[in-house]
Amino acid sequence: MKKNIYIDFSYLITLAATFGAVIVLGAFVAPVVFHTENILHSVILDNYNAGIIMGEIFHRFSYWIYFLAFFVLFYELIMYKKGQRDPIIFASSISVVFSALMFSAVYSPNIISMQRLGAEATQSDTFRNIHLASELDFKILAIALFVLFIRRLMLLKLS
Repeated sequence: MKKNIYIDFSYLITLAATFGAVIVLGAFVAPVVFHTENILHSVILDNYNAGIIMGEIFHRFSYWIYFLAFFVLFYELIMYKKGQRDPIIFASSISVVFSALMFSAVYSPNIISMQRLGAEATQSDTFRNIHLASELDFKILAIALFVLFIRRLMLLKLS
């Protein structure tokens, strides 16, 4: 067995876990938080307060996303230096790193800072545009993670 098989497996598990977390947050958590009227009968959250909760969830998730971005960057640089050069991996890893950093360093802080200004700020076109861009970025992150995971798994099998 290869000496660094544990690092390779850790990398693949990290990619898969993050992909799963992105899907769970986007497809399960957000719809539940923003549609509490379907679950709760006595206390119903408005969109502003639901957004505050989702903002905190994404803020905490951003720490993991930072870790992911640096792990992908370092792992892929090491693989590149070792001669494992693949255009699909290059494109998907760059997409993962940039979309992860955009989500964690730009979109989440901007959304949270606008939420702190009050409910009126979340009704603006600027907020809607930032929120829409963050949703698109999150989808790009999911696709890039999936492609990177599959391609890395294929190359690991070929080794």
